[in-house]
Amino acid sequence: MHLTNDSYGIEPLDSAPGQHLVYRLQDVTSQPRACGTPHEHEHSNATEHAQYEPKEILHTQHSRMKRAVLHQTHYVELLVVVDNDRFLMRKLCVCVCVCVCVSVCYVSVQIYMQLNIRVVLVGLEIWTQQNLISTEGGAGEVLSRFTQWREKELVPRRRHDSAQLVLKKSFGQTAGMAFISTVCSRSHGGGINVFTNNNVAAFASIVAHELGHNLGMNHDDGRSCTCPAAACIMNSGATGSKNFSSCSSDDFEKMILLTGGTCLLNVPRPDEAYSAPFCGNGLVDVGEECDCGSQKECAKDPCCEYQTCKLKAGAQCAYGECCHNCQYLPGGTVCRSSRDECDLPEYCNGSSSFCQSDFFVQNGQPCRNQQAYCYNGKCQHYDGQCQAIFGPKAKAAPEICFKDVNSKGDRFGNCGLQTYGYKKCESRNALCGKLQCSNVQAVTVFGIQPSIISTPIAGGNCFGVDFMLGSDVPDPGMVNEGTKCGDNKVCINFECRSSDVLKYDCDVEKKCHGHGVCNSNRNCHCEDGWAPPFCEVKGYGGSMDSGPTWNDKDTSLRDGLLVFFFVVLPLLALGAFVFLRRNELLRRLGLRRRKRSQGYQPDGSAAANPTRGPPARAQPPSVTRGNANNIVRDGVSSPP
Repeated sequence: MHLTNDSYGIEPLDSAPGQHLVYRLQDVTSQPRACGTPHEHEHSNATEHAQYEPKEILHTQHSRMKRAVLHQTHYVELLVVVDNDRFLMRKLCVCVCVCVCVSVCYVSVQIYMQLNIRVVLVGLEIWTQQNLISTEGGAGEVLSRFTQWREKELVPRRRHDSAQLVLKKSFGQTAGMAFISTVCSRSHGGGINVFTNNNVAAFASIVAHELGHNLGMNHDDGRSCTCPAAACIMNSGATGSKNFSSCSSDDFEKMILLTGGTCLLNVPRPDEAYSAPFCGNGLVDVGEECDCGSQKECAKDPCCEYQTCKLKAGAQCAYGECCHNCQYLPGGTVCRSSRDECDLPEYCNGSSSFCQSDFFVQNGQPCRNQQAYCYNGKCQHYDGQCQAIFGPKAKAAPEICFKDVNSKGDRFGNCGLQTYGYKKCESRNALCGKLQCSNVQAVTVFGIQPSIISTPIAGGNCFGVDFMLGSDVPDPGMVNEGTKCGDNKVCINFECRSSDVLKYDCDVEKKCHGHGVCNSNRNCHCEDGWAPPFCEVKGYGGSMDSGPTWNDKDTSLRDGLLVFFFVVLPLLALGAFVFLRRNELLRRLGLRRRKRSQGYQPDGSAAANPTRGPPARAQPPSVTRGNANNIVRDGVSSPP
């Protein structure tokens, strides 16, 4: 129960059936706990491995775009993982564990509706036998292990935008931790959440808080934020609040504008949602055609009927990237455009309101003129990473900078974290440590003011950056995974390893006949002019996974051809015939006219020519009507 200035929880008493305990959420713990994701007064919305486009946005355009963000509904497909210790805490009862997790997610759904964000539980995994990752060490170490396990094991099994690990283990005063602005990241889209008691309402606020970090939200602490309560959700303390501050909505808008947040536009399919179904929850459950939510929301929906969750008469759809004005968009309409040379577009199929699943060029495909590799839909290279941080004029520093700076093992030069601090880079791994740039600008392109260090080496300066996110949070100033660090070498987990680790197995010349590339599903995506599946015959491009690149229901071409062959072409043929035979036709026409003039006299008698004239014709009998003197001849009456 959330009131204006306070929040309360209610739960049954195990020792007294039929009785319940009501309490203030702030009184639940004897000591306040906090989020482990650090904050600062000069805050940063930097993200771990988030990709920013190195371009400036005009102020007027930026304001207009920001206003449009919250009007667009965004969908977060959430997957929850419960560790073995938390499962054992519930006495091996899977049903209870499931109910608790669903309840937590339902509270989160209500919280995020104020930002027009729909949180949808699409998966729940409970480690009933043993933990699949080690939970030893600090919160940052566990978070790193969990996101690595997620990328390798969870992402291939179930599509989702963010995964949250529920732990029984306590990390002292740390209630949770998450990467910032990584909701659409395959490698870092997740967080960890500590659940040591049975207070569902308080824990739901922790999950909402850590999910907020994934959605680009920083802590409110030390910022000029407007909050309708004493503290809002993104306060670093576990407040139990249900409100987002103005800073949180601004941070979310900024993330959408800078990173795109394209995965948040995927509307979950009814069979993917894991929730208690009912008409009016704003989610399309199994058996429903649509769900416009409350009566007030449905009043604005032209496609869906309130209370029945059925489509209105004449409507084909009510939601989805391929639904417009209650009708399916034509097949071949781009519903998800390519954002990088290593990304691939997807198209509507003309018979569904959903866009195809998101695919990209297979990891390991050479890009940027063979100078880099595609990795998770992005052409990863040092120059691009420097430009994303320092602006379009920045470029990678010489290799000697990487080796010198990253051998120090401090916050400005390292190869990641280890138990007792920063890890020094071995010479062979130096190109996979802290990013080193040259020709930098004074201010980063997305307006963040991190700590910048300049190191003079070999007559020039190497620039590195530290965003001061704390020792438990990976640094966005590190070289991105998937970056090429040498011939047939690639950066993985701060090590320069053989590119074989990417498992690239596509021979585009043989498999795609030189007219396409392999996508992340290992199918050919053909160039325009060639047809899938193997790009060996003429066609319209695309792949088996992208959806049709042309409108297979568009009859305009067919209709045009029919008109041409059955109307235009015959008329052209007739015109050509007349033109070619015009002299003969004119001669015959003139001859007929002469014949008529020779064979007709005004009084109706035959021509005098006995050889060529027509035979004589008898005069018609006179007809008398009334007066005998009134004779009609050739239509003229003679006078009486």
